[in-house]
Amino acid sequence: MRIRDLALLSCVALTIAACDTVPTTTDDSSLQAGQGLDASGFALGSQEDLAVTAGDRVFFGFDRFDLMPEGEQTAERQASWLQKYPNVTITISGYCDPRGTEEYNLGLGMRRANTLKSALVNAGVDESRIATISYGKSIMLAEGSTEAAFAQDRAAVVTLN
Repeated sequence: MRIRDLALLSCVALTIAACDTVPTTTDDSSLQAGQGLDASGFALGSQEDLAVTAGDRVFFGFDRFDLMPEGEQTAERQASWLQKYPNVTITISGYCDPRGTEEYNLGLGMRRANTLKSALVNAGVDESRIATISYGKSIMLAEGSTEAAFAQDRAAVVTLN
């Protein structure tokens, strides 16, 4: 009975000791997604880490699918982030504002997703890590019928798989 108690106590002590050694730096390239915390307290390599560190969405002009300068900068940060976590795969979802037909917006959303995918691949991200999908106007990112809401709906959003 006493040996069993000591063994159980040892297991508890080892478990507590193992939980106490979480890395908190971001410059260790050997980190895998989900290890450690960033300065904001999010798990490194997580969806939240991507959103805070690089931005998880790129916005487009009305009826456009070319990257604006701000979108190019976001794509560069996303590529750097993805190169830091080579085991992470993503899906890029294309969205549109509610104007236009469903069919047209599905095509436009796919062109937006593919534009961001091309930027990431051109920046060195392996194409096999990136899937694309278009939601067109079937899913709105912002509520309302204002120009500000429409601008939020014209986007490509990166989601970790």
